[in-house]
Amino acid sequence: MFIRSHRRFKNGKWHRYYSVVENRRCANGQHVQRQVLYLGEISAAQEHAWQQALDEFHPISQRNETPDLFAPPRRLSTAEVRALSLRQDAMRLHRPRTFGSCWLGCRLWSLLELDRFWDRRLACDGRSEVSWEKVLQLLVVNRLVEPGSEFRLHRRWFTDSAMDELLQVDRAVAAKDRLYRCLDRILPHRQELFVHLQNRWKDLFNASFDILLYDLTSTYFEGLCEQIPMAQHGYSRDGRPDCRQVVVALVVTPDGLPLAYEVMPGHTSDRTTLEGFLGKIEQLYGKARRTWVMDRGIPTEQTLSAMRARGIDYLVGTPRGRLSAMEKKLVDKPWQQVQHGIEVKLSRGPDELWVLARSRGRRDKEAAMRRQKLRRFFRGLLALRRSCPKRDALLQRLGALKHQAGRVAHLVEIQLPKAGEAVTPRTFRYRLKLEKFKEVERLDGHYLLRTSLQAQSPERLWQSYTQLTHIEEAFKNLKSDLKIRPIYHHLEARMEAHILVAFLAYCLTATLTMQTRHHAPGLTARAVLEQLNAIKMIDVHIPTTDGRCLVLPRYTEPEPEQALLLKKLDLALPQQPPPKIYACQLAALQES
Repeated sequence: MFIRSHRRFKNGKWHRYYSVVENRRCANGQHVQRQVLYLGEISAAQEHAWQQALDEFHPISQRNETPDLFAPPRRLSTAEVRALSLRQDAMRLHRPRTFGSCWLGCRLWSLLELDRFWDRRLACDGRSEVSWEKVLQLLVVNRLVEPGSEFRLHRRWFTDSAMDELLQVDRAVAAKDRLYRCLDRILPHRQELFVHLQNRWKDLFNASFDILLYDLTSTYFEGLCEQIPMAQHGYSRDGRPDCRQVVVALVVTPDGLPLAYEVMPGHTSDRTTLEGFLGKIEQLYGKARRTWVMDRGIPTEQTLSAMRARGIDYLVGTPRGRLSAMEKKLVDKPWQQVQHGIEVKLSRGPDELWVLARSRGRRDKEAAMRRQKLRRFFRGLLALRRSCPKRDALLQRLGALKHQAGRVAHLVEIQLPKAGEAVTPRTFRYRLKLEKFKEVERLDGHYLLRTSLQAQSPERLWQSYTQLTHIEEAFKNLKSDLKIRPIYHHLEARMEAHILVAFLAYCLTATLTMQTRHHAPGLTARAVLEQLNAIKMIDVHIPTTDGRCLVLPRYTEPEPEQALLLKKLDLALPQQPPPKIYACQLAALQES
């Protein structure tokens, strides 16, 4: 057991309260602390009486000594460390924890100057000993390095990481209530954050914002979401139509740097989102000549007309249904090669430029995927003919098989048995619609673009449209690496704060990606984090001959591949933390 002190600002001055805390080691090796006795505020007379009651006979000095009960651990100067007499045979190693990836996350946080941004806006209220900026930094770095719930961060991850040394705080920063209260404070500053990030992207990477990529995704909830009106059933991009969800719209630069996002109800149609987002971007960053690159299905004809009237340029894909009609108009025009394996045809109108593109690689990929689905569909039909002698069972299983096959089911003509007939090769027949199959395969690898940029070269237009892969990578990173889904929060404000924390973690990822692109091409941000995750920190406990304990927090030296990575990224690990010395009763606690 040990005594823990707490400070509280009350009635115009600081008060210190004490409690007796028990430290236990669980079966899984983790330490759990439990408050045994609350002592309250201790007067000077009480403190003096307690000190007198602690006289003990010390075996080394052969005399009675009184240890300092209320003295906190203090850092030692180099001269003091060299003068200590240590018991090397009693040296112990405690609490191995993650250091390298956490240190990199904190460094990226400072590089974006998010510490100064949030410190000015999340001012302490005088009752908290821990800066709210550090609490938020802890949440974001956890989301970047090892994403999990706030309760898991409080229960396990903070102890398993070196964030206490990096943030210069104690376990109070990871108190469960403090983590949730921090989420309640950050949402009002979202718009200011977007402007701050744009300025940092300019300063760090000379980022350009004349082309913006826009797309939408969804993330789903676990639970009933009774207090979240935005949680609705809708088109699920996660394959979970059974769960309620919200729609997230994201804007990134062609380099993958995020600028802004918006959270909308889960049943929001893609076609209704763009017009409002255009106004928000102009409100945040002012009116400028920007080009919006979008996938098909997002803008409506009315929205595109409004964009042309306001002088907003766009480059957008079109539904496949228009391919046949546009191909007939362009049949006499020659193909222009813009890149190896990529050819285009142009059709200029009064207000727009239509670009018909043909990709050999995309054609082969689409044809292979369709043929694979057709083979599975035919194998499923053959199995139905053999295993379903009754017509009703056949119809039920056929519906499920068509759902799995998707669009390729329309390429197969199926003759079903009549009511009352048995399922036989004569009554249940199927064949490939060969002419329709050939027509579909002829259009493989073709896609149609439309744009208001009539002066742009075909090569530049094609390159701009292919940059939509960056926003798809952003969604993949948010969902896979940062685990934005599923959402477990029961309050709408905390749900949005959860998405904001994930957005901040993605900002750190995008910053690291830009750095690796310049200094270590070929490496991903996740690969860098995994490499540095092997650098651990450990506490070296060495008892002294006078009954105290010297504690040396030390991170392990980088292995050759990690040292090479740090050199390529122009990163240097910080100095080893200074040593600390504990009184004898705290030394016993550290070794328990």
